[in-house]
Amino acid sequence: MNTPDTQPEDCVMCHCSGTKRNNIQNLFNQGMDMAAISRWTGALSGCGGCEWDIAAFLKELDEQRNEAQ
Repeated sequence: MNTPDTQPEDCVMCHCSGTKRNNIQNLFNQGMDMAAISRWTGALSGCGGCEWDIAAFLKELDEQRNEAQ
C-alpha cells in the first residue's frame, strides 16, 4: 500500500467524488482546510472511506509548509 507521501499526484483519493491528490494539494495551497476542500470537491461527503487518507495527506502538507518557513 502506498503511504501519503509516495502516492502519485493523479491518484484518486476520494472515489465517491473522483477527487485526485493533486487537486487536494492545489486547494490546500490556496488556503482551504479540510471542510472547504470537502465543500468544493465533494470529497468526504460520500461513504467516508477517504477521510483518514485525506486528513493524513493534509497533515503532511501542513508539516511540509511549516518546515519550509
